[in-house]
Amino acid sequence: MSKEIKAQQIIYKIINPLINLFVKVGVTPNMITTIGLLLNIVACVIFIIGAKFGERNDMTYVGWGGFTILIAGLFDMIDGRLARIGNMSSTFGALYDSVLDRYSEMIMFLGICYYLVAQSFFLSSLFAFIALIGSMMVSYTRARAEGLGINCSVGMMQRPARVVTIGAAAMFCGIFYYFFGNVGPIRLATSPLIVFETITIFTLPVTVVAVLSNITAIQRLNHCKVELEKKEK
Repeated sequence: MSKEIKAQQIIYKIINPLINLFVKVGVTPNMITTIGLLLNIVACVIFIIGAKFGERNDMTYVGWGGFTILIAGLFDMIDGRLARIGNMSSTFGALYDSVLDRYSEMIMFLGICYYLVAQSFFLSSLFAFIALIGSMMVSYTRARAEGLGINCSVGMMQRPARVVTIGAAAMFCGIFYYFFGNVGPIRLATSPLIVFETITIFTLPVTVVAVLSNITAIQRLNHCKVELEKKEK
């Protein structure tokens, strides 16, 4: 059993009582999916407000944005589980979840990119945009592959990993700022290259997501190529 599956099972044990409560009171998976989207909109707004009214070195808005992203991610995990436990699975529900997941991720990255550009973290904003592209292509290659009858869930940077990485990084960036204030920028000797400042706690994981999500998309494309060649023989 992989570590990812073990972690997922632990989380399910924690949230199952909440899911059972939702089943009893008549909450539907589509309601939960919609709440997840709304929370990502809230996260986006937090980043935009931080960009407009926060100081460049104030990571408070980043921290709250990350916390909201994680809560939204929790709802994203609950909807599918609720559908299974409550026997409410449907074809439209699966489509609705998939579409709103894409909207949620794009809206999340919109807020992040806006914040980074507005606060003059231009290189990091570029990586955030690349992360958005990679995230969309990871989802698209899977959806397109499944349309061709291929199971395509390979690669490490799937949606839950992306959401947790970005949300946790932003939240811990805010926590670090709360306790230690803004640190840096720290440079290598006389080099203009910044090695560390407080926002690096957030932007470095975003860069990792940018790289690994695109690698995952390429892995999935290659996986599909191999599977299609097998079918065509």
